[in-house]
Amino acid sequence: MVQDCVFCKILAGELPADFVFRNGRIAVFKDIRPHAPVHLLVVPEKHIRSVNDIRPEDGNLLAEMLFVAKETAKTAGVAESGYKLLFNVERGGGQVIFHLHLHILGGFQGI
Repeated sequence: MVQDCVFCKILAGELPADFVFRNGRIAVFKDIRPHAPVHLLVVPEKHIRSVNDIRPEDGNLLAEMLFVAKETAKTAGVAESGYKLLFNVERGGGQVIFHLHLHILGGFQGI
C-alpha cells in the first residue's frame, strides 16, 4: 500500500466505498463523482501508479481488469445498451488519483 494513495486506503478499508465486486486481485466500486448514470471504477489491488508504469508481468492483471469490466457492465445493466471503458493517463490525460483504474461509463440515453 502506498501511504497517500486514496485507492490503496479504500482497498485497505481505511476509507469507505460502495463495492460492487471484489475478488482479492480486482475491486470494482462506484465513483463518488459520477460522470454518467453508471460510473464504476475497476481497480487492481496491486498498486500500479499509471498506465505508464505497467510492466510486462502485469499483462494477466490487465486482462482480468477488462474481463471484470465486461462482466460488471452486464451486472450493472449496461452491456446491451453500450458503455465506455476509459483509462486516464497522467495529469494531462485527466488522471487525478495515481493508482491505475479503469472507468466503466454507461446508462446514457439517446446517444
